[in-house]
Amino acid sequence: MPGKNLTREEARTRADLLTVASYAVTLDLTTGAETFRTRSAVTFDAGTADATSFIDFLGDSVESITLNGESLDPAAHYDGTRIALPGLQTSNELVVEATGRYMNTGEGLHRMVDPTDQEVYLYTQFEVADCRRMFPVFEQPDLKATFAFTVTAPARWEVISNQPTPEPTPAETTYTDVRGEQEPAATWAFEPTERVSCYITALVAGPYDVVRDEVQTRNGTVPLGVYCRKSLRPYLDADNIFDCTKKGFAFFEEEFDQPYPFSKYDQLFVPEYNAGAMENAGCVTFAEIYVFRAKVSDALIERRALTILHELAHMWFGDLVTMQWWDDLWLNESFAEWASTTCQAEATQWETAWTTFGAVEKAWAYNQDQLSSTHPIAADITDLEAVEVNFDGITYAKGASVLKQLVAYVGREPFVAGLRTYFAKHRWGNTTLRDLLVELEATSGRDLKEWSQLWLETAGVNTLTPHVETDADGIITAAAIEQTATQELPTLRPHRLAVGLYALQGERLVRTESIEVDVAGARTELPQLVGKAKGDLLLVNDQDLAYAKIRLDEDSLRTAVQHPRALTDSLARALVLGAAWDMTRDAQMSARDFVSLALATLREETDSNLLRALLGRVGVAATMYVAPQHREAVLSEITGTLRGLAVSAEPGSDAQLQLVQAFAAEAHQPEDVAYVRGLLDGTSTLAGLDVDTEMRWTLLTSLAAAGAADDAAITAEQERDATATGAERAARARAAMPTAEAKAKAWELVVEREDTANQTLRAIGAGFQTVHDPQLLAPYVERYHEAVADVWSSRTLATAASIADLMYPMPLADQALLDASQGWLDTHRDASAGLARAVAENRDVIRRAVAAQQFDADRG
Repeated sequence: MPGKNLTREEARTRADLLTVASYAVTLDLTTGAETFRTRSAVTFDAGTADATSFIDFLGDSVESITLNGESLDPAAHYDGTRIALPGLQTSNELVVEATGRYMNTGEGLHRMVDPTDQEVYLYTQFEVADCRRMFPVFEQPDLKATFAFTVTAPARWEVISNQPTPEPTPAETTYTDVRGEQEPAATWAFEPTERVSCYITALVAGPYDVVRDEVQTRNGTVPLGVYCRKSLRPYLDADNIFDCTKKGFAFFEEEFDQPYPFSKYDQLFVPEYNAGAMENAGCVTFAEIYVFRAKVSDALIERRALTILHELAHMWFGDLVTMQWWDDLWLNESFAEWASTTCQAEATQWETAWTTFGAVEKAWAYNQDQLSSTHPIAADITDLEAVEVNFDGITYAKGASVLKQLVAYVGREPFVAGLRTYFAKHRWGNTTLRDLLVELEATSGRDLKEWSQLWLETAGVNTLTPHVETDADGIITAAAIEQTATQELPTLRPHRLAVGLYALQGERLVRTESIEVDVAGARTELPQLVGKAKGDLLLVNDQDLAYAKIRLDEDSLRTAVQHPRALTDSLARALVLGAAWDMTRDAQMSARDFVSLALATLREETDSNLLRALLGRVGVAATMYVAPQHREAVLSEITGTLRGLAVSAEPGSDAQLQLVQAFAAEAHQPEDVAYVRGLLDGTSTLAGLDVDTEMRWTLLTSLAAAGAADDAAITAEQERDATATGAERAARARAAMPTAEAKAKAWELVVEREDTANQTLRAIGAGFQTVHDPQLLAPYVERYHEAVADVWSSRTLATAASIADLMYPMPLADQALLDASQGWLDTHRDASAGLARAVAENRDVIRRAVAAQQFDADRG
């Protein structure tokens, strides 16, 4: 399959033929606002003389190709994605001079102009296969090499890459800034990297501000840097970031028994970023959402810490030892998820990190695992297109859940011992899953082939349902756990889990028993429970050891509904609420009953992540799962409850902040709109609520969505917040206005125009989805299905995937939308796998919503 979609077989063939030694990459960033000059000098060996291969490049043009001293005609050898390399020798030197193009999609070398000060900021994002957008390269993870970057840029800029930044030398060229003024340029010549995969190389350049520190490691002092745009510097809490980073260094070096492998560690917060972060070796990039311009929830602060630790874990697992091919992407990401959560729980103040993991990450995995697009954790990645759509809840969260089970299965000490051997044996190399399992088998004495087959090579999530019989005194006479799977994905798996018995003591549910059991097959008897008092609530998967959906028996569900705050343990509470949510999604519990349970729980919820998850689920339940004829009444109950809870919350608390944000998102009745307006203009006050920049946008967007704020009000707020983020918030607010004209303009900016930057595109899409009357989006059912194939074929993958998700008229959530999407899938069976998956996943969400609405309606 020629072109930019490299196949696994092509990669294997190229890896069998070539051994790459080094790259010398020269970049000139002073040539203009659209393009840059790029030159790659590559030394590599070929196993067979006179063989043919190719090198990858996605750019504007190739000016010259010199292979072993002979010039090749670019017109004949470059097809826009690949440069053909005929007549290779056993040792080769290749020089390619080309023109690259800056991107505004968050891929390759991204360029952004900060509207605050008209400064230019650049950064790279190369995973999965976008370093070929910056320089010619053999774009696959197992062709490791050293990379030496030489960069010419404005002399006053910071230029950061994988190696420590050298002292620059004056350049002969000059640079013309955004205002048209000339300024001197300089050249930075970086030392070569260690042997690494090309996708973790990086370049960040611009007038970034920096705070510096250092950390003591096994290899001595390692310099640390935290960077952000100059306009964000007042909000950068570098001390907190450094503190978390240093705790991670100490934990991972001890746990892995391997020193930090690189010579410095920079963390850079960059604009218009698609992902949360990226593990470039020694040069980690983060989304600016983690630079807090205003007060944020404790949940977001905890999330930032997890992300910091996740990327740091990758320095060992992913960067030092790298997957051979993208089949093992899951292991790369799942390991970082497991390692970062373990570190967070054991080495930082977030001791309940596994509660957060269960409430947030596992919920993501369960949702993903029930879509038609679900796949085995160890997916069969045949080409780049397949991996690019696999950054999902299976790859990250389910994989991490299963790794957590594996740790319990083999034991923590044998698991860590196996990791240490793995790192020592394979450092700077490429591996497969089997390489890791071999070491874990050796240290644990367990054969992991069957475990791997059942957990890693099959898809789907099992459901565990308790069946309990008691006598007149509530003593258990028989107990068992039934395990089920779907007809499409019938695998039943072994689970090591706990079963907890809880009894009401006053207003508290207290655990009276917890037994660990092995569950296997369709039915597992639990003789350990016979003779014990059942109590008031039986919780399967107590302590959240297993990856499985759980059900509550009738008595336990009644207890949960009648005593929503009785469980004082946050993990147990998260499990019960998660079970109720699963039952709602599966049309086994009325959405209105779930809303009632959730609202009652919210009244005293203090765990920031559980609060955030519950508020999100209440919104989804009301707008997607409640039967349409009951929806307005339920929304009125929600907004009334949220407003009351916000008013009574502790002033300045995390709960107050989240409750106000959730209330504003739903407010549309006149009295609620008036209260939102009062909070914004100051005529109403709420003790402790800081109506800061972000809260003002939250309140104004609420008014815009309710038809109570016009374009002039949005423009005035944008002038007040004259930043890149302010422009994005304004774009979202305009798209949220409840008029046909506003939705049409949003559609034009996102779907029909190709010059909208990625972050702005996402903001507009979020506003497009914000409706109190879903029928505003009815015209876009047909328009979406007519346009989505053209979007997919004409945009980069990241942009196309965003549009396919954001512009789907999801709030309609009705049979007509379901029929339209199914009809599109039926008539587009030749669509690419990625496009078909995007549409099918949207279809799956609507199918579930329609079933839940019917169940809610049948309740009366």
